[in-house]
Amino acid sequence: MDIKKLQTLVVDALEDVKGQEIVLFDTTHLTSLFDRIAVVSGTSNRQTKALAASVRDKVKAAGGDVIGLEGEDTGEWVLVDLGDMIVHIMQPAIRQYYRLEEIWGDKPVKLGAAKRKSTPEAAEAAESKVKSKHLAANKDEPEVKPINERKPAAKKAAAAKTTAAKKPAAKKVPTGKTVKVAPSKSEVAAVEATKAKPPKRTPKAAAPADAEPVKKVIRRVKKAAE
Repeated sequence: MDIKKLQTLVVDALEDVKGQEIVLFDTTHLTSLFDRIAVVSGTSNRQTKALAASVRDKVKAAGGDVIGLEGEDTGEWVLVDLGDMIVHIMQPAIRQYYRLEEIWGDKPVKLGAAKRKSTPEAAEAAESKVKSKHLAANKDEPEVKPINERKPAAKKAAAAKTTAAKKPAAKKVPTGKTVKVAPSKSEVAAVEATKAKPPKRTPKAAAPADAEPVKKVIRRVKKAAE
């Protein structure tokens, strides 16, 4: 049996019984005994046995060879030998302890590439994908115009007007008019104090000591005879 068809059958059989953490590795560069290794986890002895039985039955139904089964009595680690492919069905604790992925996991095979490549459903899905891609390629793509993200100036002008309208207008002060201001009490008291004081007299200059005394002349006026 073709190795691609065999790995597809194994993955389908493991998924039918809800196998957990299914991984597939290419081992052609490591050994000549087999080409593929599959590792899967089962939560209980019953599930590991059911996974092994599902792989065995599906491969036999497709015309493949099942060389042997090991570990069915305990169910902790069941090995299914398919010749070109070995399937390890393990419980989580056993799988974590032996870590087969570190030994054989140099070249992992993607499950998407391994599943259902040889089935007619897969061929129809591939044809539909090719047709859809071909139709999409023939469609004319609309021209994409660059978008200039610029804010219009009208919005800025409107915003400036609204802010100006919100501010109250300043009161105008009339020019050309004098405003009389009443004097304070201290200024009035100072003015009154200056009025009450008598004016200062300037002292006469003293006569010098050598100066002669001024003679007074008395003129007698004769009375006119009556």
